[in-house]
Amino acid sequence: MATYEKNPAAVNDDAIGRVTSGDIAPVEKVNALEAREIFHDESEGVKFRTVSWQRATIIFLKIQFAMSILAVPGAMATLGAVGGALSIVGWEVLNTYTAVILGDFRNNHPECHTLADMCGLMWGRIGKELVTLQILVAQILITAAGIVSCSTAFNALSDHGACTVVFSFVSAVLITIFSSVRTFSRLGWLTWLGFKTFFIAVFIFVVAVTQQDRPAAAPQTGDFDLGWTAIAYPGFVAGITASANIFISGSGSQMYLPVISEMRKPRDYRKACILAGILVGAMYLTFSLVIYRWCGQWLATPAFGSAGTLFKKISYGIALPGLVIGVGIYQHVAAKLIFVRILRNSSHLQANTAVHWTTWLGSNLILGVLGFIVAEAVPILNYLLGLAGSLCFAPFSLIFPAMLWMYDYKMYRKGTTSQMLAYGAHILIVLIGLFMVVGGTYGVSEAIKEAFATGLISKVFDCSDNSGSVS
Repeated sequence: MATYEKNPAAVNDDAIGRVTSGDIAPVEKVNALEAREIFHDESEGVKFRTVSWQRATIIFLKIQFAMSILAVPGAMATLGAVGGALSIVGWEVLNTYTAVILGDFRNNHPECHTLADMCGLMWGRIGKELVTLQILVAQILITAAGIVSCSTAFNALSDHGACTVVFSFVSAVLITIFSSVRTFSRLGWLTWLGFKTFFIAVFIFVVAVTQQDRPAAAPQTGDFDLGWTAIAYPGFVAGITASANIFISGSGSQMYLPVISEMRKPRDYRKACILAGILVGAMYLTFSLVIYRWCGQWLATPAFGSAGTLFKKISYGIALPGLVIGVGIYQHVAAKLIFVRILRNSSHLQANTAVHWTTWLGSNLILGVLGFIVAEAVPILNYLLGLAGSLCFAPFSLIFPAMLWMYDYKMYRKGTTSQMLAYGAHILIVLIGLFMVVGGTYGVSEAIKEAFATGLISKVFDCSDNSGSVS
């Protein structure tokens, strides 16, 4: 039986090609793939490979079912019930499929820790560096959106008891503390807690809006128009911004990749990915339809503000741990990217040295500071999510996975009819992604520009209430 060095660089190109193509014996293939893993069980120091597929499912659920649920009902109000429902189902199916592609590609190339590593195989060093930068930008935008959500929760709970900038700073600190936990295994029970509290908060909110005579934001006396519609006809800017908000709710699959590197059995990834996709799609669809049916056009963004003062406080109080933990996972993934990138193939990667800890904590601190600054520059949740979805997550969840599939199956270009059709379908996914990048970024940018022009965003580092608790 052939043997390989643990260092991925020591595995020759011929062996790598034979592993990917399946031309070597199964046992030898497994050994070769295992040799190219980032983390190794027999290494001294920190044990990273401890995540079961069940725990991975919970992590994936928390990655996807987070603050987007506070923006998706508003997007549905723009698109109408039918358009919104079709958008949720369509995007979730496509996002789950491309998530499977990413996991399969990573398991064929286990030396890839992130999407940037994968793109480096296609485009070389320059491509890897550009995608690394894009991932960090995306994670900072999501962290910023999370800081906005958490500051909104603090304002709601305290009736705007302090300057919003102070609450944003506290949120950034809490998120950074959570993200600094080193391994996904240790994050596991906290992630489960975060998912449960957030789910319970959303469930309470949904039940609360169904028990109201009229939405909290609607006129409380006299007749009013609920504004519910099955089919809406929004303009391009409003429509593409709403679609980008729905798209991003299930487009976090590139964050699954570092988790695979810490799974006990990376080949179990598909089970966790598909189960998480089904559950997330079902939750977004049912919750958003119910919220829109009872609130219509009288929706606040974030949505918890639509339940009235009491239930807004209850929902935010229960959801706050889930908000912090959910955003902390995003920041953790970005910090792990930097950490592995700096210490890869060194003894400090899994050893408790000063270099190890300085690199890890420093990465988290820098990302937390940048997220706080962006949150204060564009302090509106749906704009931050829409911008991240269009500029970053459309390539991550559509363009890059389809191109990676074509990279591994390039022979399909001149294969059988079914193979060429499959290849063409992935070209179509790339085109959909390009449309979301160009159209979505333009639409969200115009919406942000209009928000500044109309005073919706009046200034940066603004102390005013962002929860609607104080008029």
